[in-house]
Amino acid sequence: MKLTLRIWRQNGPKDKGRMVSYQLDDVSPDMSFLEMLDVLNERLTLDGEEPVAFDHDCREGICGMCGMVINGVAHGPERATTTCQLHMRHFKDGDTIDIEPWRARAFPVVKDLVVDRSAFDSIIQAGGYVSAPTGSAPDAHATPVPKANADAAFEAAACIGCGACVAACPNGSGMLFTAAKITHLGLLPQGQPERSGRVIDMVAAHDDAGFGGCTNAGECTTVCPKGIPLTTIGRLNRDFLKASAKRPDNA
Repeated sequence: MKLTLRIWRQNGPKDKGRMVSYQLDDVSPDMSFLEMLDVLNERLTLDGEEPVAFDHDCREGICGMCGMVINGVAHGPERATTTCQLHMRHFKDGDTIDIEPWRARAFPVVKDLVVDRSAFDSIIQAGGYVSAPTGSAPDAHATPVPKANADAAFEAAACIGCGACVAACPNGSGMLFTAAKITHLGLLPQGQPERSGRVIDMVAAHDDAGFGGCTNAGECTTVCPKGIPLTTIGRLNRDFLKASAKRPDNA
């Protein structure tokens, strides 16, 4: 296939940035999207030009690194698919493809398609863990967990922290990510001792990091490569209201 790529190029956080067009021939439909970018970068390097900077790691849809907006959609046109799992067979010969970075206040551009997603780290550091002493490891199935809770916790734990939810949200909210981490621990026995403090602290960290507020637009779930549902945010809201009512200043 012959393709025209319009790619966002930005030298650094203070650079204004602009879209630059590239022509790429002989693109195999069997290539992944990132392999196609690798081919472009090899050509740019041989021509003495600066290659396009983009995040990548596992290329198996697990690590959450490969974040980019493709033709206006986070991770591209295929549902439940990360950019690294997207193949060129989903495009047509002669297509023009626009490729941009995540755009959100909390995700400043580092270079080209690379953004700083460390704001997610601050949310996890605020409470996305279990620190209460639990003793030695219990025997398997020693503590029964209702299947509905186990399924919902597993569903939330599938979040890979890619940030597509933030890029798609008209408010730049990271609430789906935050809700997934809170739900994962809040539905399991190990997460109960710190459940109330966790949701208060993680939501506060979310707001402090510069993410926007959630207005239930639902765009986040549409682009989530792991299909985390909007009901996860509903669980966060219920936990937050209960935890707020228990706080001493609300007693």
